[in-house]
Amino acid sequence: MFLSRQLARRVYSRSHRRWAHSPVAALSGLNTVTEEDLAHFSKILPSSAILSTLTPSATPPAELEPFNNDWMNKYHGRSTTVLKPRTTQEVSEIVKWCNQRRIGIVPQGGNTGLVGGSVPVRDELILSLANMSKIRSFDDVSGILVADAGCILQSLSDFLVSHHHIVPLDLGAKGSCQIGGNVSTNAGGLRLLRYGSLHGTVLGLEVVLPDGTILDQLTSLRKDNTGYDLKQLFIGAEGTLGVVTGVSILAAPAPQASNNVMLALPKFENVLPLFKETKRQLSEILSAFEFMDRTVYDLAVKHGQGRALDPADVEGADCFVLVETSGGKREHDEEKLNSLLESLMEADEPLINTGVLATSPAQFSALWAIREGLTEAVSKEGKAYKYDISVPLHKFKEVVDRTKEQLRQKGLLHDDAVKHVVGYGHVGDGNLHLNVVAAAYTPEIEAALEPFVYELVASYKGSISAEHGIGVMKTHALQYSKSPTSIEWMKKIKALFDPNGIMNPGKVLP
Repeated sequence: MFLSRQLARRVYSRSHRRWAHSPVAALSGLNTVTEEDLAHFSKILPSSAILSTLTPSATPPAELEPFNNDWMNKYHGRSTTVLKPRTTQEVSEIVKWCNQRRIGIVPQGGNTGLVGGSVPVRDELILSLANMSKIRSFDDVSGILVADAGCILQSLSDFLVSHHHIVPLDLGAKGSCQIGGNVSTNAGGLRLLRYGSLHGTVLGLEVVLPDGTILDQLTSLRKDNTGYDLKQLFIGAEGTLGVVTGVSILAAPAPQASNNVMLALPKFENVLPLFKETKRQLSEILSAFEFMDRTVYDLAVKHGQGRALDPADVEGADCFVLVETSGGKREHDEEKLNSLLESLMEADEPLINTGVLATSPAQFSALWAIREGLTEAVSKEGKAYKYDISVPLHKFKEVVDRTKEQLRQKGLLHDDAVKHVVGYGHVGDGNLHLNVVAAAYTPEIEAALEPFVYELVASYKGSISAEHGIGVMKTHALQYSKSPTSIEWMKKIKALFDPNGIMNPGKVLP
């Protein structure tokens, strides 16, 4: 486990220009992969499923880089070996051997996380689920989908199109992320407002426990009130309690009609009254209500994410809201949307400056592309410090403004240090993505942001992680959202499942 924040040794990597907590303490007592281990793995997997720099015909280190580095190039491991099993039984045999040998394992899906949870902190074995990509079954009456954990989210969505269903989860990384990783991080996504969280839509899981035992709870029942609901322990556990190999999830009926509208607001104070009125008028067809401030919208336009609105439509706008509806009859839904827009524009004190309603599938996709492209736009602009937090809705702007002021007081708010502080997120579930865009990762900026941001969140009784998880980034900050009693019981659960500490070491728990 990591040392406390006060005692943690700080390591500065000049090649990546960032500071990180030293992982030395995290992997105490664990062994590294040897040639003997590889000889055993070769009895389980074909040579094509083993990537290692230790083999006689060694894999070039460059081929391991995508597995050792997160997609933001912020977290970096030094694993020598990646295994790519095809079946749950193969996963079981690998994990059993690693437990006996006390070799740390990092389960890895699409590696699209933002908190370093899916890359090694040192040289653990990487267990990639990419080859486990079979759809096991789908019942078009109940809507229950059973799939391997390595199925890419977009592939599942494409499969369900012909069955007139959709996955109740939508992410900007849907073309790369895997359903097992989504479950393991309890991914929230863009339409949680409509379909709820994975704690509700996941019906069952198949999990390989740290000793290699296969826990088969892959039920396809909507109701099962028989004792402890063990699957909930693995949803959001980030692979620290076991490896999710199969998922049973309730797919939602595909909407017969979808519409969206981009609304330009003169001030942030109008967002909550707008949300309240939108819920009242759109009720059952409202599926998303996404907020973005003016700065991050401008970054999306600058870096070519989606099609920009007409300059006349954004003049005087302080922020934007993207509203999506999903219903059963296009005429009915369009009538409700038009009625909403008319009432908003004709009010004595209008809540919006203007609204741009998509009138074609291309426009619909273009508006969503702006929202889904915000993360990529921020990354193109500079090095991003990302804080995925939950706070009361009326505090969204205050969090951004107070963070700006903190950086200004530290003399860091200028183009050579911090270029932008932006906020966007899911108003429907109180999830704000606070992004600090810097010219480079530096110890001065990190010191100005932490623990400032976490203390600010705690003062609102919020959460330091709304949907990205804890990973390696926030282990030291868990105390800001969890009480000592909660953390102690989390440690007891971890020790019960994984007494040798092999599962994703250095993640989640301080």
